[in-house]
Amino acid sequence: MRFLVSTLYCCLLGLITYAQPARQSTLEKRLQTALTGFRGDVGVYVRNLRTGQTVAINADTLFPTASTIKIPIQCGLFDKIHQGELTYGQVLTYKDSLRYGDDIVGSLKDGAKIPLSEVVMLMETVSDNTASLWCQALAGGGASINAWLDKNGFPQTRVNSRTPGRKGYWSQYGWGQTTPRELANLLVYIREGKAVSPDASDEMYRNLGRQYWDNDGLSQLPPEIKTAAKNGAVDRSRSEVVLVHAPHGDYVYCVMTKNQKDESWERSNEGFTLLRNVSAILWQYFEPKSTWKPAKDYEKWW
Repeated sequence: MRFLVSTLYCCLLGLITYAQPARQSTLEKRLQTALTGFRGDVGVYVRNLRTGQTVAINADTLFPTASTIKIPIQCGLFDKIHQGELTYGQVLTYKDSLRYGDDIVGSLKDGAKIPLSEVVMLMETVSDNTASLWCQALAGGGASINAWLDKNGFPQTRVNSRTPGRKGYWSQYGWGQTTPRELANLLVYIREGKAVSPDASDEMYRNLGRQYWDNDGLSQLPPEIKTAAKNGAVDRSRSEVVLVHAPHGDYVYCVMTKNQKDESWERSNEGFTLLRNVSAILWQYFEPKSTWKPAKDYEKWW
């Protein structure tokens, strides 16, 4: 009897183990089809936080972060706040020497006053580069942020720009580097209250939920669905990481590209198109009963 029970258990376990990869391969096949013909290198990582189902395509390959590096910068900054070296509401004085471009913070007058909390909001929401470099400096620079990343289990994610000893990496990857898996896991880490402290994680996650740049992957999700996201783009790289609070279970995904042949900045750019296609595939897969589709003429708001 004991032998029969053991045999039945093994058979049942085998069936379950066999069935799960079969379902996973369905999603992977759809994603692989979406990647076919892309002129460049692509990495994709997907994880359903309820079921644990994952798909990893070049998910441990290094890619340029572009503006997605602003997630680690925020973590490093909040660590300084947690240690008491800064306060979230403290008023800062803007200096022209901080100016990096014609963005919101870079347009401030020399001597203008602005709360740190607003600088962080502009970094994450509109991806203001002057604000981001200011926050990076306040966090102790790239070396300090990288030390936090290493301590918290993100060894592949690094700030390169304005960071001693990383000039070679900066030449190859730009402002920062990461992998699709690590970047997605960092977003989950924040969501789970593990980044710096539960209260710091909560505020960081709120900031990531206020995304101005919502016309790529986010455009393929119903507007009432809560998301936390950050995207990044430079000439030959387009990337996006999103945690979706879907009705039947949260899921996180990250798409990153590099060495793109298409360097255009139009909506039709291959990288931007890929971000939208992957998001649509994932929504349809995890919410198969949803009848939602983007509104007619939504493209004109890109």
